[in-house]
Amino acid sequence: MNCAAIPPALFASELFGHEKGAFTGALQRRMGRFESADGGTIFLDEVGEFPLEIQVGLLRVLQEREIERVGSDRTIAVDVRVIAATNRDLRAAVVAGGFREDLFYRLNVFPIELPPLRERIGDIRLLTEYLVERYARQSGKRIRTIAKDTLELFERYDWPGNIRELQNVIERAVILADGDCFSVDPKWLPLNGRRAASRMQLRSDLASHERSMIEDVLRATGGTIAGPRGAASRLGIPRQTLESRLRKLGINPHRFKAEI
Repeated sequence: MNCAAIPPALFASELFGHEKGAFTGALQRRMGRFESADGGTIFLDEVGEFPLEIQVGLLRVLQEREIERVGSDRTIAVDVRVIAATNRDLRAAVVAGGFREDLFYRLNVFPIELPPLRERIGDIRLLTEYLVERYARQSGKRIRTIAKDTLELFERYDWPGNIRELQNVIERAVILADGDCFSVDPKWLPLNGRRAASRMQLRSDLASHERSMIEDVLRATGGTIAGPRGAASRLGIPRQTLESRLRKLGINPHRFKAEI
């Protein structure tokens, strides 16, 4: 369910269903997404777009495992696994009053952080190969190879629009392709040398600062990551996120156990 694509007035009906005559245009009973997903999984994309008034209903489903169709006072038990995704900072939305704190913690049971594409350079080649094949098949073209300089360009570019920008560029290039080798005009992705160098230096400085901060906390906790006195708790981030950053930065927490 793409939460960003649903008008606010239809959220309750889409999620929980409605009874015949519940509102103008409700000509028959309709099952909602949660009722349809009973016994399975529902994926709530862009969950940060949920209106405040609907967040209470979603919290009830997660807590009580039951729903009420719009226009009905009968509860219906549902057993649904919920996977939610968002590109918004929900912690900031909670502070600003745009997202319920109790719902945030109920959704944040097993967080998985996906870094931006510019931090996953190793994924760019695989994604490019997949997307070129996908869009070539859709447009009925046969593309056998990908130009080396295009892959190098993709790996140097910052991708401020993340995966959607990569998709857009590849689809456009496939449409314009007139041979069996995929390539992209470098003018589409301008790389200002000075700006690129500045960004690389900024990323290096940020990584260095992050490393120093994490190592200081690990030193203070004796290399302990989890628990109320662990480094993750002190840094205010989930344990899985900290472990991901440790792998990314090449930090071995065990070496700090000997320092206490």
